[in-house]
Amino acid sequence: MNSESLRQWIRQRLLATTNPSPVPGDFAVSGLARDDSKSLKPAAVLVPLVDRPTGFTVLLTQRTEHLDNHAGQISFPGGRMEDHDPTPIDTALRETEEEIGLHRRHVEVIGRMDDYQTITGFLVTPIIGLVEPNFALTLDTFEVAEVFEVPLDFVLDPAHHQRHRVEYRGQPRAYYVIPYENRHIWGATAAMLVNLADKLAGYPLIS
Repeated sequence: MNSESLRQWIRQRLLATTNPSPVPGDFAVSGLARDDSKSLKPAAVLVPLVDRPTGFTVLLTQRTEHLDNHAGQISFPGGRMEDHDPTPIDTALRETEEEIGLHRRHVEVIGRMDDYQTITGFLVTPIIGLVEPNFALTLDTFEVAEVFEVPLDFVLDPAHHQRHRVEYRGQPRAYYVIPYENRHIWGATAAMLVNLADKLAGYPLIS
């Protein structure tokens, strides 16, 4: 399957999979009872699929170690929805430009995944974007330490979706981990990638 055929296949899969994901949030993944007592803060992230000659990759960021929240963690570019953002797509594209300098002209938005509720009180909309490879990045070095890419076929392989358990505030809690080379993608980012794998089940290799 060539690159254009693969693009069309991904578009069709995202449109066809309308059923809710089995991993809609941290509470479902962890096995904890969902807390509905607080209002959720809307947010959005971009899931950038870079169209490389050898196949699609997923672009991810490594957060800096000095941040108050999620220091050092691997994440998608994105953040909280602001009042001036008309839609989650605008939030995801704006935050991506601010964090890593990837301009929206390089991104073709083709769909979204299920909203994901984090245990920290955010309702995150993951926006899927196809990215042409001829881009240059300028990182916000206060927030982002590094940007790297993982082959999409590696991310989608269920053999790489590990479930770990830890005790959190006296309760057992489960979370996803996707090890790649010397990194560990975990938490909400890993769970959203598991959701993506569910949406793109049967993903064909590029030829």
